[in-house]
Amino acid sequence: EERASIGIASNLPFSEWGTVFPDPRLVAAIVDRITFNAHILETGTQSYRLRTSKTHHRKPA
Repeated sequence: EERASIGIASNLPFSEWGTVFPDPRLVAAIVDRITFNAHILETGTQSYRLRTSKTHHRKPA
């Protein structure tokens, strides 16, 4: 019986986890385990911090 909650944040979608973990079976097992009965929130692919940093560091032409 599961009673605890955990939050996991990643800047990579599940489809790119194979670039971090070398064994595809390991990736499949990890994704399967952490997504079972999970609430997955996708906030988009554009990084707010990167976008803000680029706009603040632009020099006028």
